[in-house]
Amino acid sequence: MSTWIAIVLLVVGFALLIWGADFFVDGASKVAERMKIPQIVIGLTIVAFGTSAPEAAVSISAGLKGSADLAVSNVVGSNIMNICVILGLAAVITPLAVQKNTRAIEMPYVIVTTVLMMLLGVFDGKLGWVDGLILWAGMIIFLVYLLRTALKGKNDAPAEPVEKEKKKAPLIWLIAKIIIGGVAIVFGSDFAVDGATAIALSMGWSERLIGLTIVALGTSLPELVTSVIAACKKKADIAIGNVVGSNIFNVLFVLGTTALITPVAYQNAFIIDNIVAAVAAVLLLLFVLNKDCKLKRWGGAVLLGAYVLYFVYLMINPFGYGA
Repeated sequence: MSTWIAIVLLVVGFALLIWGADFFVDGASKVAERMKIPQIVIGLTIVAFGTSAPEAAVSISAGLKGSADLAVSNVVGSNIMNICVILGLAAVITPLAVQKNTRAIEMPYVIVTTVLMMLLGVFDGKLGWVDGLILWAGMIIFLVYLLRTALKGKNDAPAEPVEKEKKKAPLIWLIAKIIIGGVAIVFGSDFAVDGATAIALSMGWSERLIGLTIVALGTSLPELVTSVIAACKKKADIAIGNVVGSNIFNVLFVLGTTALITPVAYQNAFIIDNIVAAVAAVLLLLFVLNKDCKLKRWGGAVLLGAYVLYFVYLMINPFGYGA
């Protein structure tokens, strides 16, 4: 495959991923709104799952094709980018208020899952089906927590008024959008993996570097668009919930499912990347532990700066620390 064809495949793949995720989220969110589900729960579940769908499709596809580095780096890179770039940019646009439950439970859970991923990978140098079961157990625990929280109304902040449509779309069409979006995501992931792998080989880059940068950016675009638009519309619940939920889904659902389908090798090069992801999650939590309970503009700027430093590190050590 020529480099130009690979680039076209990558671009087409990203386009399908973004369009498919948008279609999926739009359909699922409107169905959820009709069911009167609280905004923060929509952000932590449906929107987070929809915007994590590209990562899931890419990592599973990469795992099945034997591109283990791409499967892991896609998740780790996306999680770093979600916190440092996406939330950093959203906070610079407008300070983001964070609910008590998000600070007390969901953000710490991101840290725990990130460290868990690293420990499971370092233990035997791979993520196998047992590790997949452990990650999925963590996912089920999180979903049960969300369900109980929603039922008890702990996250029932005043919902933003939903704009009335002149004519509501039929429920069957909303369901069709979810299905069509899912199909587009599957095809887009296949194209993106093939294109990224070919580019990595032609340029002499490692799959790890491609996954941590280009693929991570491409699969994080739905989160970027969703969170920045939510920040501009002053919907902090969606902006924060989208990223926090997405990071949890990426580790527990995406890597958990990939590991259950096929063993994924965990290279030592990922240790530093994993530590960066954990530190980013810790910084995010520390930055919102203030009397205003907000991620302020200065905190967003620090997160953006931290990503710049990490990117410089990747350019200096494209094959990992000590390589």
